[in-house]
Amino acid sequence: MDVIAGIAKNRFVVVGRVGMDLFPAPGAAVETADQFTADMGGSSANIAAGIVKLGGQAALVTRVSDDAVGRFCVNKLHHYGIDTTYVTPVGGEARNSLALYESRVQGHQSVIYRNGAADFEMTVADVEAVDYSQFGALVTAGTVFAAEPSRTAAFRAFELARAAGLPIIFDVDYRPYSWPSAQVAADVLSRAGAMSDVIIGNDDEFGFMAGAKDKGLAKARDLATTSATIVVYKMGEHGAITFADGQEIRTGIYPVTALKPTGAGDSFMAGLLSGIAAGADLQAAVLRGSACAAIVVAKPGCAPAMPFPDDLATFLAAHPGPTTPA
Repeated sequence: MDVIAGIAKNRFVVVGRVGMDLFPAPGAAVETADQFTADMGGSSANIAAGIVKLGGQAALVTRVSDDAVGRFCVNKLHHYGIDTTYVTPVGGEARNSLALYESRVQGHQSVIYRNGAADFEMTVADVEAVDYSQFGALVTAGTVFAAEPSRTAAFRAFELARAAGLPIIFDVDYRPYSWPSAQVAADVLSRAGAMSDVIIGNDDEFGFMAGAKDKGLAKARDLATTSATIVVYKMGEHGAITFADGQEIRTGIYPVTALKPTGAGDSFMAGLLSGIAAGADLQAAVLRGSACAAIVVAKPGCAPAMPFPDDLATFLAAHPGPTTPA
């Protein structure tokens, strides 16, 4: 399988949640706010929006609640140009996830509602309905594996994507509140990582899979030598180490005055994939992802903050450049 050639098709099937985000004005606290902006959220939906805004194509595979909030989410997917062919409403008590977060760094608060989440109702039949031959790669984030039936369905999607010759791109995206226990999460995320061709995570997430944070770097290196083609080990303000073809590529970050800490990872993924799709080498593609992450943390919202190509070009032209990696 040629991982780069799959990504270069710039047509992605993205598996995972879409939700509603509510956020008050920049600097305002949730508990004292009386006005909120509503927009689309959910890591998979955000990644898809970032890909489309940068010129790619993306279809989302998920379940939404058969109610006003679910319809809001579908309308936002349409707004961002994301294919909703494989977005299926589910009735009963399931509800779309809801995130309230603040556009401030100091004292930042995020409140996530994930009880009875609609996206966890995704079934094997949902992923078997996808025509994988229409896409170049499958993208997902770790939360799809946190509960059943979504967990079994996501692993089935991995099998079907691989059978169709699609590379699997996996953002570890460990969210403890979604999982029944840390042990289950470590086991399942490690299994998903071993099936993936491109793995992106931060030092905490690789450390979590390895059993201790100081073992995370070795875990990333091991995945790159045993199963994955590309592994990106993110270290926050210290940049990233990308493992590929026996190389270790160190990159810095684009420092900005952050307005919030949310959305950076989703934007990084979109920027990285669009960079590879455009023919950039891995170092340049990772830096493109870092620039996209910097743009998003400096603006309110997640999906609405994702850059278009002109936004990215303007940012890069005005910025003094990335930090020198350690």
